[in-house]
This record gives sequence, C-alpha cells and structure tokens, in this order.
Amino acid sequence: MVALALAGVSIFKLEQGRAGLVASQISIGTTPATIWRLPGEQPGPVVVIAHGFAGSQQLMLGFSQTLARAGYIAVAYDLEGHGRNAVPMSGDVSSTEGTTRLLIEELDRVIDASLALPGAEGVALLGHSMATDIIVRQAVVDPRVQATVAVSMFSGAVTADAPGNLLIINGAWEDRLVTEAARVIALTDRDAQFGQTLGDPALGTGRRAVNAPNVEHVGVLYASTTLREARDWLDAVFDRQSDTPIKERGGWIVLLIVSVTALAWPLARLARPLRASAPPMRLPGRKFWMATLGPMIITPLVLWPIEIGFLPVLVADYLAVHFALYGLLSLAVLWRADALHWERVGLILSLPIALFCILIFGGMLDRYVTSFLAFEARIGIIAAIALGAIPFMLADGYLTEGGCAPLWRVMVVRTCALASLGIATALDLEGLFFLLLIMPIILLFFLLFGTLAGWVGRATHRPVAAGLGLGVFLGWALGVTFPLFAI
Repeated sequence: MVALALAGVSIFKLEQGRAGLVASQISIGTTPATIWRLPGEQPGPVVVIAHGFAGSQQLMLGFSQTLARAGYIAVAYDLEGHGRNAVPMSGDVSSTEGTTRLLIEELDRVIDASLALPGAEGVALLGHSMATDIIVRQAVVDPRVQATVAVSMFSGAVTADAPGNLLIINGAWEDRLVTEAARVIALTDRDAQFGQTLGDPALGTGRRAVNAPNVEHVGVLYASTTLREARDWLDAVFDRQSDTPIKERGGWIVLLIVSVTALAWPLARLARPLRASAPPMRLPGRKFWMATLGPMIITPLVLWPIEIGFLPVLVADYLAVHFALYGLLSLAVLWRADALHWERVGLILSLPIALFCILIFGGMLDRYVTSFLAFEARIGIIAAIALGAIPFMLADGYLTEGGCAPLWRVMVVRTCALASLGIATALDLEGLFFLLLIMPIILLFFLLFGTLAGWVGRATHRPVAAGLGLGVFLGWALGVTFPLFAI
C-alpha cells in the first residue's frame, strides 16, 4: 500500500509537467518528433531538442516542458536509430563525414519543418552528449540558428567565435567535460570563469559555461540549474522574460522507480506456497572463486581478438556474446558441482517476473524516462541479446543462492561481472567506448533488479525463476535502448 501510494504521488507530480501544454506527435519524413507548446498556437521561437547516445526524446522531457511553458515551441525528436525512429544509423562512426554528417542532415530537415510551424519566430538548438557535436556543427554553418545550448558538450567544431550565443552546461561531476568547457571559453577569453557571460547574447556574440552542482552525465538533464540556465539563456538571446516555474522531475522519477521496484517484495511473497524445501546449494570456496574470477578474466581475453558485428545495433551484440560466454563459464562450474536444478515451478514463475519488469516497470520508463517499447525491427535483436543475457542472469541467480548468499559473496559476483566489462573496454577502448556509457545502467540494473531477484529467491528458493525472468528483461532493455545501426 505504501509503494502504491508513493507511485501514485510520483505519477501525479510527473503528469503535472504536462498540464496546460499541448503535445503533438508528428513525423518529419521518417523522423518521429513531438511538438510541445502552449495552447492556441501562440507565436514564439522554436527550440529543436536532440538527445544523446542510446537516448530518446522522452529523456529530454524536462527541457521540452520547461521551455514550452515559457512560451517557446519545443520540438523534440528521436535521432536515427534511437527511440521510435526505425531508420538505423549508418556511415563511419569515427568520421565527421560519416555518421555525423548523416545526423546533421537529419537535424537540418527537422529545423526546416520546425520553422514551417505556425507561429515559429526564429530557431535555437539544444542537445545532450553525442548530440552536442551535431548541433554545434549545424549552428556553425546555419545562419538561421540564433542560439545553441550544449549539455555535456564535446565537439571539435567550436572556435573562438562560432557558434554564436553558445551556452555550455555540464554536471559538476563530469570532470573531463568540465575541463573541455574551460578550454572552450578560454578560446574567447583566457581569464573567463564558469558562470560568467562573455559577449552579448542580444548581438549574437554571447558565450557562457556553467556547472550544475552534484550531478553527472545523466543527472545533469534533471538538475534545476540546467533547466533554468537553458531557459534564461534563450530569453537573453530572444529578448524575452520568463518567470514560469521549473518543474522538478528527477526526484519524482527516482521515487517512482523505487516504489515500482518495491512492489515486487509483496508480490514475491505471494509465491511462498511454491517454495522449494531447501535453499540453493552453496558452492565451496574454491569453486565459487572459479565461477566468478575465471569468467571475469577469461571472457574479455577470449573475445578480444574476435570481430563481433552480427546484429544491426551498436555495441549490444558484443554485450550479448560477452554475457553468454561469461554466464556459460559460470554455469559450467555450477554444473560440475551439481548445483544446477532446472525445476518446472521455477520456469513457470519466471514468466510473471518478466511480464512485471517489461510491462509495469518498462511502461513507466517509456512514459517518463526513455523509449522502452519495441517495434518490429527490434524484436529479433531483443531475442538475440536475451539468449546471451539469460545464462548470465541464471549464473548470477545460482551464485548468489537466490538472495540467500552472504552479502560479501553477492558483492563479489556483481563486482566481477562489472569488472569483466571494464577489462573488455580497456582492451578495445575505440571499439567498445560506448560500453563506458552504459556501465552506470548495468550498475543500476544490479541495484534494482538484483534486489528484486533476492526477494524472489528468498521467497521461493528457486534462483532459476529470477534468473530466467530477469535475463529476458535485460535482453529487452538492451535491445530497445541501443541504437540501430546498418551493417
């Protein structure tokens, strides 16, 4: 009841962000977009909003709603290969004349359509992470762009005076990007400080860099400092004055995620009548270390020289193979120790676990956080990744004894899994760089769904239930999140 009440309050608060606004779904060619504005098609400047790698337009809702409420026409879209956009990314990802050029051409089409909207009066660009390079390069060559807001910016296209009216916002914990922002503003003035406005936004010569306190690469999107600075910068450029409130979303999203996850505890207790007579077997110390340290080291070394690119999606195919090999190596040790038990009841229980995660938890994510629905092009990808994720999560379930293992064993199991991905990235930093971006997501997965697996395991003594159910969900989560890429 407490979890349902907190979830209800969170949903109410998040829905308030939409109150008084009109959201219209459109297609710009093959690009899905949403127009956010005040009722009555009131005139105002357009702000085209682009998300980062593995994101979607939902991830930028805070900007869309804040700016629309301030009288701007916010146009948020899914980049090629992301979210609901079924057209895959293509080209050479390492060249500005490859994938970058194609994404710039898509942005140019979105700008054209946005300026054709009723009441459009000028245009600004706002982007996060990967998209900052796209919007900066567009703004440098496109005289229609009057302001650029780059959140977590990295771009080699910035010069001392281009693009004009550039605002850079970083999370204070993004050390490398904070250093890069300091370098960029020093191009204009060697003595420039964070929080200082250089030039004159009204004349097109403005430049400013700020750090949002106590946030990192994702948290910066929800920080009130980020939203307020973006709005005020655009006001200065377009000679407007906004006093509309900043809608805080980050805290309510966290509360909603925690409360929905917490619902699994009472639901897991409903399965107690199906509980096995004894908890899962505990591996002897030597075999436990073989099942954890062995796969951690062997998996990245075996896969290092192999070119993996069988799925039309960036990085996730490597993850699928890594998870599969890691899980199979661990399961082999468990099998030799006679610790695996494939009982029918556990297999049946895995179905409601997978449905709860995909439909309830995933539906909440799709509404308030990021795109989580699958369309036809992603079904095969989800299935392929799940084939790797299932042995990985089954091994996790048995090694943690369905939540009955001592805490230190649980920590070793999860740390070794993350360390293995870290070793793989270190061995091939150029090819697997994007793994670094999803490390926090994998960690969050273990924190939330590792807890859920523990509740199910302790209630049923059947680790196969959570292992199989969460393996399917992990495959789904990665399959709908990672960008499509034409191979």
